[in-house]
Amino acid sequence: MILAEGMLKPGALKGKNILITGGGTGLGRSMGVYFLQLGANLVITSRKLDVLEETARKMMDENGGSVIPLLCDVREIDEVEAMWKAAIDRLGQIHVVLNNAAGNFISPTERLSTNAFNTILDIVLKGTSHVTLTAGKYWIAQKQPGIFLNIVTTYAWTGSGYVVPSAAAKAGVLAMTRSLAVEWAKYGIRSNAIAPGPFPTEGAWSRLLPGEMAEKFDPAKKVPVGRVGEHQELANLAAYLVSDYSSFVNGEVMTIDGGEWLKGAGEFNNLDQIPGTMWDMMEASRGKKA
Repeated sequence: MILAEGMLKPGALKGKNILITGGGTGLGRSMGVYFLQLGANLVITSRKLDVLEETARKMMDENGGSVIPLLCDVREIDEVEAMWKAAIDRLGQIHVVLNNAAGNFISPTERLSTNAFNTILDIVLKGTSHVTLTAGKYWIAQKQPGIFLNIVTTYAWTGSGYVVPSAAAKAGVLAMTRSLAVEWAKYGIRSNAIAPGPFPTEGAWSRLLPGEMAEKFDPAKKVPVGRVGEHQELANLAAYLVSDYSSFVNGEVMTIDGGEWLKGAGEFNNLDQIPGTMWDMMEASRGKKA
């Protein structure tokens, strides 16, 4: 099936060193696998070193190449700076940063504690800014070109109920992407973003929409093309945007969602159909109230 096939020619990313935050699981891992297949070397980071090490081992066993796992909580600038130094020490240069680390709660906003709300802002917006400033300042000081690719969402520009902290944080990341695309282009630094629609990942969707919720609010039913995305489709787009083939693309956000946001802006707005008792069940399934 062509949807599961790589798009770029072999060796398209040969010699590029790519850092991926949130690279141990989900979409970050899927994009990383394809980058590796195209000849890149990877640094993958997250807060779970055991997951990173297992992912790195499997990636190299199945695809060859080099994958370096580095522990880092992007909310902590000291950890980000230490991670960046370790990556430079190991590889000499980092050519691409993929800001993929994220977090989310699906919940009525009035049910969220201040801590829960701020946790999402800290991971998504502050975490992305920490990594971006650390990498960007280094590239500028070294007079080295670089590429940022940030993962946002379609509700970054429309907003969406029930994911308000995520919408606010992703909107900030999108604004930062476009702003730095102009400001830092003179240094040879490009900044772009991808806004994925529904690309289900193992575990993530079941946590966001547990039990019968997943079937009741099947995301495929909202997509005009009638299906969810294949991870390779996203990986193909990401690989293009971090490759030299896209050297004239700067400050863009590319939507890949099968037309979902055009059909109904606000990916989670339809959750107003959920009764309060079901929200209680969802909170219980997360282990504690957010």
